[in-house]
Amino acid sequence: MMDRVDLTSDIVGEVVSGCLITRARRISRVLTNIYDQELRGFGLNASQFSMLILIAKLGGASRAEIGRANFQDRTTLTRNLAPLLKEGWIEELPTEGGRSRTVVISDTGKKLLDTAGPAWREAQRKATRLVGKNGAKAIIDIAQSVPREG
Repeated sequence: MMDRVDLTSDIVGEVVSGCLITRARRISRVLTNIYDQELRGFGLNASQFSMLILIAKLGGASRAEIGRANFQDRTTLTRNLAPLLKEGWIEELPTEGGRSRTVVISDTGKKLLDTAGPAWREAQRKATRLVGKNGAKAIIDIAQSVPREG
């Protein structure tokens, strides 16, 4: 049997007491669960809803532009776009010159956002109640201050 680690004098104690990534990931999992539960009845999860919102906001963008806007590498973005394409919530339109294709939200995707909007609003209320108005403002402020390009 291993001896218990002395949490006051090593890296474990330092991480347990104040690691930003550990705390941010915990908060993310809890908040994601709230949104996932509310959106589940519409056949999508929080990540997919956010991606649809981003694509709608961009009004048509290449995969590279979407990836940069969402801080995702190409492989992760491709994996995340696949179910949206399969469900018909987004479309890829050929561009003149042919190299990249423009990703746009489809009419089906627009209808889904409108229909799921009240569920998102309920999740937003629950999440705000959980973290408090100051916590919600802090999360939004931090997210808005993150540099766009890495």
